[in-house]
Amino acid sequence: MIDTYKTLKLDWPEKHILLVTLNRPEASNALNTQMGKDLCALFGELYRDAENARCVILWGGNAKAFCAGGDLKERKGMTDEAWRYQHAVFEQAFAHLMDCPVPVIAAVNGAAYGGGTEMALTCDFIYAAEGARFALTEVTLGIMPGGGGTQNMPRAVGTRRAKEVIWTGLPFTAQQGYEWGMINAVLPLEELLPKTIATAERIAGNAPLSIRAAKRSIDHGAGCDIRTALGIEIANYNLLVPTEDRCEGVLAFNEKRKAEFRGR
Repeated sequence: MIDTYKTLKLDWPEKHILLVTLNRPEASNALNTQMGKDLCALFGELYRDAENARCVILWGGNAKAFCAGGDLKERKGMTDEAWRYQHAVFEQAFAHLMDCPVPVIAAVNGAAYGGGTEMALTCDFIYAAEGARFALTEVTLGIMPGGGGTQNMPRAVGTRRAKEVIWTGLPFTAQQGYEWGMINAVLPLEELLPKTIATAERIAGNAPLSIRAAKRSIDHGAGCDIRTALGIEIANYNLLVPTEDRCEGVLAFNEKRKAEFRGR
């Protein structure tokens, strides 16, 4: 895995946990073309080979914002052709993020506007600092959400709430997002990263093949009728039966010890 990117910083705070920091603090982590390319490269590589990563955390570091959305300074004066090219980069980056085979947790430390909210929504779930604020502001700029916002927001908060959020472009607080079901936990800023890492540790300590299979089952079955979705679940379940980790899990239970899962 490449470990050097122009707009991202990679760390391993604990075994099997990859911490990805958006690293444009001088621009409130605004999403520019280079960040789109870096996200695309990183999560494309994770899709091909997650290596030792069993859980990924995406956050904004010490910047005031998680991600302020698309970099409008870079976009000033862009031709239509250049705009479409850049957006195609963003589309591919977000698609790779959603397709990451291991869980991705967004730790939203500050403002997440426009593409910042969409980026958080592409993650598997969100923890947010108490002062974090969210918004899908695209309609105030003559565009509309194009990073999954019109699809992921309704799935998170319901169609009627999503229409209100998208059509007004108004910001909402982390607490509101929690009450709507979009955010899993709202935490004091100083506790955000430690609590997120603790959850990631818990996930990483479970059988990695089981986690990946459960993620596929949830994601692929979400848009299906119940019978089709149950078929997807059973297909993924059956993939785990012949694995070494399944044998280890049962053996460890009977021997009253912690299982040592190896992803095999």
